[in-house]
Amino acid sequence: MKSKIHPQYFPKAKAKCACGAEFEVGSVSENIKVEICSACHPFYTGAKKIVDTAGRVEKFKTRLSRAKKKK
Repeated sequence: MKSKIHPQYFPKAKAKCACGAEFEVGSVSENIKVEICSACHPFYTGAKKIVDTAGRVEKFKTRLSRAKKKK
């Protein structure tokens, strides 16, 4: 490998999540900010969250119920 072309590696870089969790990872950045981590991700926690933007979930549920009634 060529010398002096690789970035500095931080084996104990600090990663902070939006939920408040902090953990150490290996990275070329010393401080990392993430929006979601294993402590708050629905896949790992088992908690399901529905983010409803402009009532889209409700609109879908009403269309689905109407379609079931027609059959």
